Amino acid sequence: MRLVDVCAIHSGYTARGRLEPAPAGGVIAIQLGDIAVNGLAAPEGLARVHLEGIADRYFVSAGDVLFRSRGDRTTALALGNEFREPALAFLPLLILRPNSNVVTPEYLAWIINQPAAQRHFDSTARGTNMRMIPRTSLDSLELDIPDIETQNKIVAIDALAGTELELSRLAAEKRRTLTSKILAQLASRLRAETRKERSPQ
Repeated sequence: MRLVDVCAIHSGYTARGRLEPAPAGGVIAIQLGDIAVNGLAAPEGLARVHLEGIADRYFVSAGDVLFRSRGDRTTALALGNEFREPALAFLPLLILRPNSNVVTPEYLAWIINQPAAQRHFDSTARGTNMRMIPRTSLDSLELDIPDIETQNKIVAIDALAGTELELSRLAAEKRRTLTSKILAQLASRLRAETRKERSPQ
């Protein structure tokens, strides 16, 4: 099944001038740089800008998926329930609105981030200084879309695997810190014993 068959694909909004900050109002802005390796910041951590007369298709909320169409990381991110207020997505972010009867946002983001889809993007990427994925590449992307129940199970298992990996990393860091502390104490004790042996009786 092609990506274009399971979701609507829209371009993000193109800013035609300097974005004016609006700390006390305006709309939440989501730009490419806001999406880090570990996901997107909470809405309250994003900038607000003053813009008027923007078409509804450029606004995203919970259930939408954002795709990074430029840069080294051409990955997707599903927006969670924390996005109660619509946010304005800017190019080069692309907006994917999944057909809820066919695919969940979380599974859509997950399958796009898998090696098979990423290889597809690698083969169709354009640009040398700045890697860019054309819209046609998304239209032609073939995806494995199981039933909704299976999708939910896959996403849940993947989340558990991610939690396990993070806990393993934290445990390894704590073991390293503890080992360093023990070795430092040993070095200090040996130094004290050496000084004691060398001191005149």
